[in-house]
Amino acid sequence: MATTMRDVAQAAGVSIATVSFVVNNSKRVAPETRLRIERAMTELGFRRNMVGRALASRRTRIIALAYPALEHNLGASAMEFVTSAARTAGEAGYHLVLWPVSNDAAELTDLVGQGLVDGVLLMEVQLEDARVGVLTDTKIPFALIGRTADPTGLAFVDIDFEQTLVDGVRHLLGLGHRELVLVTGSQADASFDHYGPYVRSEAAFRRLASEHGFAPVVTQCEHSTAAGRDLAELKGRLVAAAERWAVACAADRSAPGAEP
Repeated sequence: MATTMRDVAQAAGVSIATVSFVVNNSKRVAPETRLRIERAMTELGFRRNMVGRALASRRTRIIALAYPALEHNLGASAMEFVTSAARTAGEAGYHLVLWPVSNDAAELTDLVGQGLVDGVLLMEVQLEDARVGVLTDTKIPFALIGRTADPTGLAFVDIDFEQTLVDGVRHLLGLGHRELVLVTGSQADASFDHYGPYVRSEAAFRRLASEHGFAPVVTQCEHSTAAGRDLAELKGRLVAAAERWAVACAADRSAPGAEP
């Protein structure tokens, strides 16, 4: 026989209403009482009826993290965002699911329109990102990990790529290098067109070149270690020509191959 909330309430010595507050996360319950109820649920094998809960409240308590996994591999930095988002969602009583959808706005429209999630986290944001318009039109709550060219009114978090370039360039200049090459990822693929990290990194690099008086050299690289090895050959030619050269790499998947 399935365990009910009444069974949990009797085992924990609380009212059915209090158990309901914990199950549905609908009202604050004292930490010690919540712990007692959760222990009783575990001991009795009680399982939350997520479907029934969603139907009753019209909320799924699921947040989707939309990530174009086929085009953008999940690297170490991206995984930190994913795991942190999952942990924070759990602490708030939500579940995080990874949607490996492309940057195609129509695909996102279809998924959001099914009412499967209460909110969306959008990753790998382009400066002009059609997916943002889709989410705005659907009225579903969403936030960006990354940002568009004009993020006014949008909730977002982002890596400070500009300061990263400042720190990197200052380090290389401090080592005595006076001719610098910036390697960014290729924007040839549609999902990387006007990709924020690449565009903003290049803009910061060119600004720093003007401020510090060196001629900026910028080259794009395909998103693979093999392409990075080709760049290593380029670096070798540059170093052979002048010891003053150094390379800064903003394409993380290519960086291992570019190592000397």
